[in-house]
Amino acid sequence: MKKNILYLLLGVLALTSSCQDPEYVLPTADRQGITSLTALFTSGPYVDKEAVVYTIADASVDKYVIPMPWYYPENSDNETSEYMKAMRVQAKLAPNCTIEPVLSILDLTKENYFTYTDAQGYKKQICITGERVKSTKCQLLSFSIPSEDITGIIDEDHKTVSLISAEDLSSCLADYSLSAHATMSPDPKTEPLNFNSPVELTVIAHDGVTKQTYTIQKAVPDKIPYGYRKGSETELFKLDMGVIGLPWTGANAPSLAVSGNNLVVCLGDGATNPTYYNASTGNKIGNVTLGSVSVASLGCMTSDSKGNILLATKATNGKSFSIYKTSSVTTAPTLLTTYTNSTGLDMGTKVSVQGDINTNASIIATCDGTSGSGSNKFVRWIITDGVLGSPQVVSVNGVDSWGAPVSNTKVVTKGTTAQSDYFLSYYDANILYWVNGASNNAAKSLADSDNGNSWAMNNNCLDARSFNNAQYLVLVCTAHFPQWGGTPCLYMYDVTSDGSFTGTVSTSDALSFNPTLSSFNSADGVAATGDVLLAPTTDGYKLRVYYVDNNCKVIGGYEFDCIDK
Repeated sequence: MKKNILYLLLGVLALTSSCQDPEYVLPTADRQGITSLTALFTSGPYVDKEAVVYTIADASVDKYVIPMPWYYPENSDNETSEYMKAMRVQAKLAPNCTIEPVLSILDLTKENYFTYTDAQGYKKQICITGERVKSTKCQLLSFSIPSEDITGIIDEDHKTVSLISAEDLSSCLADYSLSAHATMSPDPKTEPLNFNSPVELTVIAHDGVTKQTYTIQKAVPDKIPYGYRKGSETELFKLDMGVIGLPWTGANAPSLAVSGNNLVVCLGDGATNPTYYNASTGNKIGNVTLGSVSVASLGCMTSDSKGNILLATKATNGKSFSIYKTSSVTTAPTLLTTYTNSTGLDMGTKVSVQGDINTNASIIATCDGTSGSGSNKFVRWIITDGVLGSPQVVSVNGVDSWGAPVSNTKVVTKGTTAQSDYFLSYYDANILYWVNGASNNAAKSLADSDNGNSWAMNNNCLDARSFNNAQYLVLVCTAHFPQWGGTPCLYMYDVTSDGSFTGTVSTSDALSFNPTLSSFNSADGVAATGDVLLAPTTDGYKLRVYYVDNNCKVIGGYEFDCIDK
C-alpha cells in the first residue's frame, strides 16, 4: 500500500512539474576546475564498474595522470593492463566549466589532449592519461598460531600483536592475512619463529617501498570495563557481489555465518554452493563443504558465539525440516535435529542461534507468512548442558504478522533459555519489537525510522550478541529501490537493559553505531533480502558485524575492540 501511494504521488508531481518553467540544476562540484576523474571498464567481466575515482587536489595543473590500480578487484590477481587502452573517463566539473571534445572512451596508455574552458571563459589545453600503480597498503589484518589455537590481538595504533598463551612457543609457524599483495618478512608461514620472546615482523606493500613493522609478543591486553571502545570502529571491507562472482537474482535470500576467520555467504537460492571468505579481508577462499546436505534444499546458514555453523533446510507445512551442524567450513555437517513442520507455514529461510550449541544455546527458526496468511510464529529449540530439547512452537502477541519471503523477519533472542527476551522487526511496519520472553508479549518497541526514507527500507535483518559485559542488537534495513539511490542502513544498539530502548529506530538513545553504507547497484531491485551477523572473536577482545544486501549487491563488515589504550 505504501508503495502504491508513493507511485501515485510521483505521478502527480510529474504532471504538475511539466507545466512549470525549467528549474536551476545544481552543479556537479562546489569549486573551480576539474575536481575528479573517474575511469570505468568498457569490456571484460567488470564492464561499467569504476576502476578508480581520481580526486584532483590542484586545479591549476594541465596534465592529469589517472592512477589505475594494478589489479582489479584490488584483492584479486586480475591485472588491469589489458583494459587500459579503452577506459570510459568521466569528469566532475565546477559550474559552467567545459571540456572539449566531450570525454568518452580513452586509451590511457597514451596522452589525450582536450580544451578546458573555465567559468570565466579562459581556455587551456589539458592532457589526460593513465598509469598503473601498485598498492601502498601494508597492514597486518590477522595473525594466528594454528598449532596452539592462538589468535593474536592486533593493536594497530601501537603496531603490536598480543599472543595470549602460557604454552611454549619457541618454534611455531604462524598464519596471517595482509593488505592485498603485501608480503611479510621474515615469513612465519614458512619459517618457524620463537614467539616466547618479542618478534618483529615487517609488512611490505605491493609497491615494495611502503612498510610497517609489528611486534609480536606474549601478553594479555587490558580491557575496558564495558562494551566496545569508542573510536575502535573500523571498516574491514566492502564487496561488490557482482565483482566477486556471486549470481544476482530474485531467488537470492542470503544468510551469513562465521567460523574462525572465515565468513560464510549462503545465497539460499537452491542452486549456488555457499562460499567462504577471509573474515578480515573479504578475500574469497573456497566453497563450504556440505557433505550430504543438498544445495537445493538449503535455506540458510548461521553460527553461534563459538563459531559453530548451523545449516537449515527449507520445509513447507507437513514436510521435514532439518538442522545440521559443523565446527568448520571444511568439515562435512552432521544432523543436529529433524522436525516435521506442523506450524501451517513455511520455515527455513531465517534461523538464529544464541550461545554455544555444545553447552547452552537457543535456536530459533522463523515461520514465514504465506500469500493467504501472515505469521507471528517461530519454532525454538533449547540446548542445556549440550542436550537438545524438544521443539516449541511459539506465537508472539502484540506484533501483528509478517509475510514472506522478503517481508518476513529473523527472530533473535538475548539469552539461552525459553524465558529470554527476544527481538523482531519486519516490513512494512518497520517497527523494532522487544518481546518479553516469559509472556511472549511485545514489551517495548522502537518506532519506524524518522529519517525520511523508511518507506523504501525493509527492516528485517537482526542479530544479538554479548560482548565484554554488554549486549548488542544489530538491525540492517535492506533497500527496496537501489535505482532511486537507496542504500542499506545499519543500526547497532546497546540492549544490556531496556532503559534506553525508546524513540525511533534511527534516533533511539540505545543506538551506539550507525555507519553510512553503500550500494553497488543502480538498476531496479529484484529482492530486498539480506542478513546481518554479530561475531565476537573467541579471545573476547573483538566484535565484528557483517551484513549483506541483495538488492544493493553489497557485502561488508566492521570491527570493534575493547582494548584499554
